[in-house]
Amino acid sequence: MKYLVNISRLFVGILFIISGLIKLNDPLGFSYKLQEYFSEEVLNMAFLEHYALMIAVLVVVYEVVLGVFLLIGYKPKFTVWSLLLMIVFFSFLTFYSAYFDKVKDCGCFGDAIKFTPWQSFTKDIVLLFFILILFFGVKHLKPVFNKLTVTFLALLSFILSFWFGYHVLMHLPTIDFRPYHIGANIEEGMTIPEDAPKPVVEYTWKFKVDGKDKIVTTDGSYPSVDGEFVSVDTKVIDEGYQPPIVDFSIETNDGDYTQQFLEKDKLIMIVSYNLDKMELEGARKLKAFSDKALKMGYTVIGLSASGDEAKQRLKERYHLNFDFYLCDEKALKAVVRSNPGILVVHKGTVMQKVHWNDIDDLKL
Repeated sequence: MKYLVNISRLFVGILFIISGLIKLNDPLGFSYKLQEYFSEEVLNMAFLEHYALMIAVLVVVYEVVLGVFLLIGYKPKFTVWSLLLMIVFFSFLTFYSAYFDKVKDCGCFGDAIKFTPWQSFTKDIVLLFFILILFFGVKHLKPVFNKLTVTFLALLSFILSFWFGYHVLMHLPTIDFRPYHIGANIEEGMTIPEDAPKPVVEYTWKFKVDGKDKIVTTDGSYPSVDGEFVSVDTKVIDEGYQPPIVDFSIETNDGDYTQQFLEKDKLIMIVSYNLDKMELEGARKLKAFSDKALKMGYTVIGLSASGDEAKQRLKERYHLNFDFYLCDEKALKAVVRSNPGILVVHKGTVMQKVHWNDIDDLKL
């Protein structure tokens, strides 16, 4: 039993730390995932959406420190009970989203590793198995150092986790796992290769033949059935190749300008998924920065999912001399974890990307 407990201790502790740090690297992204869970379409707890970021930070910090607590042997009973309650809760969420097909990706490992809903649930069940070993073998969980050292390490892990979460919120994720990272080409990210796997769709046809229902399944072709057609249902068996970037566009009511702007060699995109939620300090910095960029020959545009009234209101309030174009809100949240955020783009390739706090670090 002691041997199994030690194996479980290492496996669970390391996995919780890795999973927690990946999400702590991008707590804003995890908060978007929580908002998806809290929405009316999933758990119908919309009142929690306003607290999603605070909950996200607390959950991922707790996840990291529990992993550290387990490895160093700090307060074993508290740690094991906390791990058990957390994995039971996450198992419920992943099962719910998988069974009812509500959330396509649990966000367990942020944007670094994508799991299908059933893969996420399977992962949680495996973790539950190892945590139950720890639960029943808690007496074998001994501190690896003396009491003072273990307490110090536990406190240090807590402080460093909160500091790291605060740091990336005030700047940007230390490691960018999204397809808009520095060096990525946006146009290439939207392209589907000619030899890419195609979606596989199953068609279930229903006919009336001699007064009885007859079901025929095909890959899309209309079946040769001597009867009356009733209905057809489709089911996606394999989604095929999905490009890393979807729903990104640069549009106005007059048309789509995506290709035109992505061909420019000196483009600055100022991104705000919602202008009414833009940080005021960030908004105040845009005027001087954009004026400087325009004088140096850059094309400056804004991207937002907000309506025309909000765009005009912001331009007038801060005397901005560039136009805002329309883009999907979810796509903009993925582009940069800052509101506003600034990208320097050369022929579709992201050369620089900063949080508004670091706007002075951009090299034009």
